[in-house]
Amino acid sequence: MASTYLTKTSTTVTNDKKFTVSAWVKGSDLGGSVQAGVCGHRSTTNAGNSSFQFGLFNGGYYAAFVSNSGNDVHINKVTNRLLRDVHAWYHLVIAVDSTLGTASDRVKMYINGELQTSFSTDVNPPQDRTFLNNSCNIDVGRLTYTDGSFKYWDGAIAHFHFVDGTAYPASTFAETDTTTGIWKPKTAPSVTYGNNGFFLKFENSGAMGTDSSGNSNTFTVNGSMTQLLDTPSNVYVNLNSLGFQDAANSQLSNTNTTFTGATSGDHNLTIGNLAVDTGKWYWELKLGGTINDYSYIGIRDIESNPTKQQYVGTVTGGVALRSDGYLNIDGSFPSQFSGISYTTGDIISVGLDLDNNKIYWYENGTLINSGGTTITNRLYAPSASMVGNNGIFNFNFGNGFFGTTAIASAGSNGNGSLFEYDVPSGYYALNTKNINSHG
Repeated sequence: MASTYLTKTSTTVTNDKKFTVSAWVKGSDLGGSVQAGVCGHRSTTNAGNSSFQFGLFNGGYYAAFVSNSGNDVHINKVTNRLLRDVHAWYHLVIAVDSTLGTASDRVKMYINGELQTSFSTDVNPPQDRTFLNNSCNIDVGRLTYTDGSFKYWDGAIAHFHFVDGTAYPASTFAETDTTTGIWKPKTAPSVTYGNNGFFLKFENSGAMGTDSSGNSNTFTVNGSMTQLLDTPSNVYVNLNSLGFQDAANSQLSNTNTTFTGATSGDHNLTIGNLAVDTGKWYWELKLGGTINDYSYIGIRDIESNPTKQQYVGTVTGGVALRSDGYLNIDGSFPSQFSGISYTTGDIISVGLDLDNNKIYWYENGTLINSGGTTITNRLYAPSASMVGNNGIFNFNFGNGFFGTTAIASAGSNGNGSLFEYDVPSGYYALNTKNINSHG
């Protein structure tokens, strides 16, 4: 998330003409003109003397930039390929070897194992150009612009490798799964890391800067860094940044699990980016900001009603519980549950049973609709909406956080996921692993 990053100071460089960076990344917001820094390497004495910038630029173009003092440009490469899918993990690799005789071979950039050959900007370094000086700051999760400003990565990073002294292809760090055909990380690649090399697994929640390369190049953590269960090997549902309706000022954050509504009567709607029509699924939502009677929590069919609507459940294809206890199904209001008035600080849980076509809601762990509510079998995704109230919906789809705040105490039967309350028997978190096994 913004203002969160890791940093350390480099030591003697193994080979200042060769290096490799490999990282799996998942962004929260890759639209507009966002500048998102995956990593950077900069002078400790002159913040504007940016040696290396690596990330996504101008709305999702994969780019790398190396200069001295911002003017003497050595590398400036920007792909024509856009990376705009905030649900997907992307494997980004840059391998630099300035000793090579052919200029176009000196910088190789890969996306999910595919060598990129189409660039809108394509400046390669001169032969035998040196990089990555001693006693520089190495940052992960941000980069430094030539004007000294920082650009942070808003999203998730996994399996981060930096190699000092060797240019490796993407296949060193990842491979194609022989069963699924999906590009996946190698958990223990054969790599010679060099003096400044490191491997960040992020597997110790109490020491996220731990280096697993054998070099003990441990990083200092700055900001509120959270450990996610969402990984390149098991992708959890999050909120689709293309699923907003009506309100231009709605915002997604925290790896697209926090939905902040706009004001002035605007309609605000969000929808998840994984959908199911079979199986039993569970998720939670903690309410923040100002909650009024026009807050709806439920599900939305992504097939029969893909266009915008004011509230979940007010038209065909949606089912929702309103904050005053009213039930909305396909545009009708069949009942109101007595004693229900959820508000700021409450946790609303959803149990979606598509084997029996029922939906259940829980308020702070207590079942609201005993026996469940019958729904039509469709292809549903988690959804919620609000209107003009500065409301905040913090979803926990199983990673164990509401926004950046960890759950107070994990419930039972999480099946490998972390929820605040006990998960009903037979229900699962909505992620790719569980969909393949239980969907």
